[in-house]
Amino acid sequence: MITIWKYELPLEDEFTIDMPAQSKILCVQRQGDAPVIWAIVDTERAQISRKFQIFGTGQSDIEIAEGMKYVGTFQLLGVWHLFVEESELLSAFEEAKRK
Repeated sequence: MITIWKYELPLEDEFTIDMPAQSKILCVQRQGDAPVIWAIVDTERAQISRKFQIFGTGQSDIEIAEGMKYVGTFQLLGVWHLFVEESELLSAFEEAKRK
């Protein structure tokens, strides 16, 4: 089933979130006191771990990992910029491995 899910994000430099393979992240925003993303997901696909990175405006010595894609910017006790591992190929590979 195709639907839209919301995921709350930790305010950490790097983290992972389990979501169905090939989910499409729509946006990142602040909701209340937490950053969240919304994604179009296919609930029938296998769950995979997606890698995320968050950087603050003015943060020095940032290292955006290879393969990361900019998602968006949100404000919460500062201005933050979210990146996600672009994993369409990784998603397909992980899903095939789990079958």
